[in-house]
Amino acid sequence: MSYQDLYQQSIEQPEVFWRKQAELIKWYEFPETILSQDEHGFFRWFAGGKLNTSYLALDAQIEDGRGNQLALIYDSPVTNSQHKFTYTELRDEVAVFAGGLKNLGVGKGDRVIIYMPMVAEAVISMLACARLGAVHSVVFGGFAPHELAVRINDAKPKVLVTASCGIEFTNVIEYKPLVDRALEIAEFAPEKTVVLQRPQAEAEMQSGRDYDWVKLVNQAEPVEPVPVEATDPLYILYTSGTTGLPKGVVRDNGGHAVALKYSMKAVYNTDPGDVYWAGSDVGWVVGHSYIVYAPLLHGCTTIVYEGKPVRTPDAGAFWRVISEHKVNTFFTAPTAFRAVKKEDPEANLKKLYNISSLRTLFLAGERLDPPTYEWLKEILKEDSGAGIPVVDHWWQTETGWAICSNPMGIEPHPVKNGSPTVAMPGYNVQVLDDEGNTCKPGETGNIVIHLPLPPSCLPTLWNDNDRFKQSYLSRYDGYYLTGDEGIKDEDNYIFVMGRTDDVINVAGHRLSTGEMEELIAGHPAVAECAVTGIDDELRGQVPVGFVVLKDGVEMSQEQMQKELVDIIRRDIGAVAYFRQSGIVKRLPKTRSGKILRKTIRKLAVETEVSVPPTIDDPIILDEIRDVMRERGIGQYAVS
Repeated sequence: MSYQDLYQQSIEQPEVFWRKQAELIKWYEFPETILSQDEHGFFRWFAGGKLNTSYLALDAQIEDGRGNQLALIYDSPVTNSQHKFTYTELRDEVAVFAGGLKNLGVGKGDRVIIYMPMVAEAVISMLACARLGAVHSVVFGGFAPHELAVRINDAKPKVLVTASCGIEFTNVIEYKPLVDRALEIAEFAPEKTVVLQRPQAEAEMQSGRDYDWVKLVNQAEPVEPVPVEATDPLYILYTSGTTGLPKGVVRDNGGHAVALKYSMKAVYNTDPGDVYWAGSDVGWVVGHSYIVYAPLLHGCTTIVYEGKPVRTPDAGAFWRVISEHKVNTFFTAPTAFRAVKKEDPEANLKKLYNISSLRTLFLAGERLDPPTYEWLKEILKEDSGAGIPVVDHWWQTETGWAICSNPMGIEPHPVKNGSPTVAMPGYNVQVLDDEGNTCKPGETGNIVIHLPLPPSCLPTLWNDNDRFKQSYLSRYDGYYLTGDEGIKDEDNYIFVMGRTDDVINVAGHRLSTGEMEELIAGHPAVAECAVTGIDDELRGQVPVGFVVLKDGVEMSQEQMQKELVDIIRRDIGAVAYFRQSGIVKRLPKTRSGKILRKTIRKLAVETEVSVPPTIDDPIILDEIRDVMRERGIGQYAVS
């Protein structure tokens, strides 16, 4: 069937469409109902069905003859080590660690916090929880104790699993002191923790509370998968909330397994036996969906990479992994390649590796700016006959898989720069104005999804149905609010311009900072940039740009500002009132690579700015404040 036929069926006959996909996985009991609503009026998928996600990811693959195929490759340039697991080996590791958790009292429905670096044991922990029917909640390793404690208090875990340390570049970050402090201040601290001791730092153990991973496993027996309801939660993943309290996104077992299995072919055009690499972290949704679950549910080989795109040891790190492990599909964030582009703008390091195995490169996590897209197309054009396709796609923690993509496994579409292409089957994506009217093609508005959301999307928030309604369902009746603004054109291509709070109002004109960033990123000297709106007494808000120069480029602040002002005036007009910019060494980012624009905005207007728990390096904030002071930006303007 064509994309259009499949898409139309998914919207008009969702139960027929998703029943077909549900038949592709192994159920203990096939669902009685494909789509229903619960007592809260929330849509639920596959009620009455029984399954186990760990069984589907491991045991079922072995039953299908993949026992000797590689399931997981752990590649750690920071420790100069690798470890490979076949499906049988990974299943055995998971089954026995699940036995260890069971000995600590973990059972169906219990929560387990996982606070781990990018090691194979993080994946084993997640799959072991799923095997027991327990609910895991992975917290990014290195989060501050307060942030970990907040998540502990919300999830109320029975056990916390951690490691003695994580490693970033050459820095060893001891996790255990952070965990100990979090357990001290948490109101609902678990009574038991499991600690993976790493040779780079040995953690002090507290007798009666802390259990050594190796000893726990040595005393455990493997356990079989525990059947759970399709509507039972698989995991909780906390995402930032506007109130300061994180929102616990719930992922159910049934819808998650069906949709992720479907996405591996429909979105990524990946087949069982392929090597699939998502260059992310298990602490984020990409890690959950496309490092751990989807590749294994589809019978692929997945990669756990403990390293960065640069400085481990250089900007050729990605190419090395692709070449060495024969990666077929690679997925990472645009910011990762901007870091590569900054250090190796001519991609000379790529020439050292044979990446002929790579069929497709996918990018998500933030808008793929056209300059980065064009750079990637250029450096990859010689690696196959027509060049390796570079595919932008868009999704959220809340959805768990792509809302919009170029459907490479259904019917590839022509690329339109700046667009993640079209809605994937199951997602009825619309653009509405503030009054709830459908926007005309090309008209900017709020991107929404008509209910029901497809499988794998959050059915609610953990223990907070009211907040779920308020955050996502209350703005427009019958629609899920994505929180993003953009347009749909005459060909139904979606253009995501950014979060609604990234749209600024300059003297009554609504302007997209994302559009300005696209233009600035096109400057030949700019490696990456951020534009944010700051308060202005006369115009309400005005845009300010911050740029990082490519390595080896020298340019004065004044010359750069003049050239950027000219670019914005030429392509958007004087109405944008873009007058100020600053050259900075780095931009503040989350550990997942998203630029903290809201924090930059606060620096311009507030004396005291709290350090976001997700920031990768707090020192950057002082550097940016110094540039603001030097350039007279925001509160530092000379009156």
